Amino acid sequence: MALEDNRIPATQATSDVAIEQLSKRLEMLDARLDNLDSVMTSLVERVMDKPLTLEVVCPKCGQPIEVNITSSVRMRG
Repeated sequence: MALEDNRIPATQATSDVAIEQLSKRLEMLDARLDNLDSVMTSLVERVMDKPLTLEVVCPKCGQPIEVNITSSVRMRG
């Protein structure tokens, strides 16, 4: 019986560690999503103010691809 009593707390400790690791990973994911939200918000604000041009190189052929992003908001001035 003494062995069975020792196993229960060890199992509980392992479960507590797993829950703590999961909690830390969720916090890291939340921080990453907050950072991504900040970057996207900044990008959208910039696009709304003025046109944005992205240049991407095709990984297969190496040809540069230019993407122009504009908004439907009229420029002031």
